[in-house]
Amino acid sequence: MTKPLTLMLFLPLLGVILIGLLPERHSRYARSIALSASGVTLWVAWGLLAAFDPTTAAVQFVERQPWLVPTGSSYLLGVDGFSLPMILLATLLSFVALLSSASIRDHRRGFYLFMLLLEMGMLGVFMAQDWSLFYIFWELTLIPLFFLVNRWGGVRRQQAALNLVLYTMGGSVFLLVGLLLGFDAAHVDSFAMETMTTGLRAASSKTQILIFFGFLLGFGVKIPVFPIHGWLPLAHVEAPSPVSILLSGVLLKMGAYGLIRAAAMLPLAVLALQSWLMAFALFSLIYGAVLAWRQTDLKAMVAYSSISHMGLVLLGIASLTVAGVLGAVTQMVAHGLSAAALFLLVGLLYQRTHTRAVGDYGSLLKTAPRFVVCLSLALVAAIGMPGTIGFIAEWHVLLGGFQQWGWLVLWLSLGMIISAAYSVRTIGHLCTGPLPAQTVAVSDLTFLESVTVGLLMIWILFLGVVPAPLLHLIAGSVRHFVTLFAGYR
Repeated sequence: MTKPLTLMLFLPLLGVILIGLLPERHSRYARSIALSASGVTLWVAWGLLAAFDPTTAAVQFVERQPWLVPTGSSYLLGVDGFSLPMILLATLLSFVALLSSASIRDHRRGFYLFMLLLEMGMLGVFMAQDWSLFYIFWELTLIPLFFLVNRWGGVRRQQAALNLVLYTMGGSVFLLVGLLLGFDAAHVDSFAMETMTTGLRAASSKTQILIFFGFLLGFGVKIPVFPIHGWLPLAHVEAPSPVSILLSGVLLKMGAYGLIRAAAMLPLAVLALQSWLMAFALFSLIYGAVLAWRQTDLKAMVAYSSISHMGLVLLGIASLTVAGVLGAVTQMVAHGLSAAALFLLVGLLYQRTHTRAVGDYGSLLKTAPRFVVCLSLALVAAIGMPGTIGFIAEWHVLLGGFQQWGWLVLWLSLGMIISAAYSVRTIGHLCTGPLPAQTVAVSDLTFLESVTVGLLMIWILFLGVVPAPLLHLIAGSVRHFVTLFAGYR
């Protein structure tokens, strides 16, 4: 296998083509084709671990091909300690989302076609080492996402899809402006990330700040951070659960990942705005937690909690310490796993009861114990209970934040306390109280559903007890990232 990254990109595309050519009378085979394409992609991605060297921050598995030479664009792929964990997460959650899509009966060919196209776009973002290629894949993810929400979403799906498009495209405009300004200021003839990074580090602080604002607005919409988060709650609530798994588990991480790449390219800007980034992160963390605590809809609660958890990621990045950035990337993985599990389980509950109101559940432990155990585990993982990967992430962010800002970072604990409050309240509703009519006939997780949820729970617990493999995978790139800022302080 000489070009594993290209293979990973075009396996989902092959699935898209095969599903597109499938006659309508054989549409039932679309699910099998999608699962096969995503499953092989998953296998190839996880096979990279055997050849990846985590001791170096260098980009590995590089694939380069001249593309639009006059514009300075090239087909340039590669992975490092920041991108490989995201690729592994994206392929795992894509397979889980497809595995949980058995309830999709309407226009199945279109659904699975767009899901594979979305997977291809996400992988392209994490593999691209050329900013123009990055931007193309970034925009590509919006097309299938719009149709998945607009066609297979809930009652307000059209409004949710429109909000998603307007916010994301608005952010993309600023991202594009930032890229073009950066290309001009770097005085280079290539959009390659390494080349532009070398050129832009020599730019003045004022120029770097101006360019960084474009990146911050573009990536901030996707993370999302307050006050450009308005698209997220409605999109999560109205999207079908398999789409919510990818939306929260992977697509939000694209914003944080892009911000890390931009920060490495514009160190003077990040140092100048470090305190502001910390303030936005803490506010988003507490704001998201408060709004999640006020929700009665389970899916809305998980959606708002994502704002809080991604605020934790931004805080870790802004700390510019090894512990903080290590915690930020670990939190991206932790939140991807726990949020995916929550959206999957809430979706399965909704299929059975046709309600997502917390008050409509009670004593579910009597009728569906596997449901309650898995949902409770996902909730405590999201708040960082020891023994789960969330605890490892939050501990590192807290340590990195304390190293940078001292006791001021203790505001982070307020968000954690609020998160614990609504999580414990939800677990209490599931386990205790009277048995409402909606939950009397709730069947427990089936074998296939248990396997699907188990794929996420295993990693939540394994990485919580044995975090060393993940931390070792990330550490080389994190140390190099933090070192970049040492000469500018």
